[in-house]
Amino acid sequence: MVVRWYGLIITSAVLIGYAIAHRRVKSRGQDPEHLTNILIIALVSAVIGARLYYVLFSLSDYLANPVEIFAIWHGGLAIHGALIGGILSTVWYTRRYGLNFWLWADLIIPSMILGQAIGRWGNYMNQEAFGSPTSLPWAIYISPVRRPAEFAGFSHFHPTFLYESIWNLLGFALLMYLSHRQRLQPKAWPTGSLLLVYGIYYSIGRGMIEGLRTDSLMLGPIRVAQLISVIIIVGCAGLLYSWRRQSDPKNRPEPGKKVAKKK
Repeated sequence: MVVRWYGLIITSAVLIGYAIAHRRVKSRGQDPEHLTNILIIALVSAVIGARLYYVLFSLSDYLANPVEIFAIWHGGLAIHGALIGGILSTVWYTRRYGLNFWLWADLIIPSMILGQAIGRWGNYMNQEAFGSPTSLPWAIYISPVRRPAEFAGFSHFHPTFLYESIWNLLGFALLMYLSHRQRLQPKAWPTGSLLLVYGIYYSIGRGMIEGLRTDSLMLGPIRVAQLISVIIIVGCAGLLYSWRRQSDPKNRPEPGKKVAKKK
């Protein structure tokens, strides 16, 4: 029997993430059935988003053979596309059923980054998503058939999947800590803060690690993942700063005191 390690690892990541999210949802008095529905819809949307994103930035490769667009088993899924698809579907679902998107995002996001940490080991089993050649002690061996043509003469490469896995594990610990602080200091960490911190934290790590990758999607001379990471960092940091500033009592008018209107 052939063991499909990639599929097994991804399935494990989903189940572990779901178990943790389920516990968090119940602890906040929310209906776990919504979590199940969000998970199913988000998974489908994430796969579609990941594929469309990859195809969009590799369009010339698919115009000659459009049928390959649907051959996801040949590879070609992008994490940023998956995130966009998953988040948009969650926005749709929460609006459809009158739920607070930011609350649900905060409840789910620690599980998602943990799932990403686990899922990266699927890249190891497939010998993909590795970095440039290196002689460092923790370099991994890549079989000749998996090596990029320009690096055919090298045998050991940066285990970028491992770097991102460790980064995401630390991110999971950070988000769980901030979740605890959020319960104690809701004004300092308004609802939705965990999602924004995730966007900043993950993008910092992804942007740095992407510089080592040999399979980056490119937009001219720019690595797409790094460009998207910068946009996410700026957007999330700006929104988080604005929220925290608004929630700071020093920035609120005193009771009974009228705020002077600007002319």
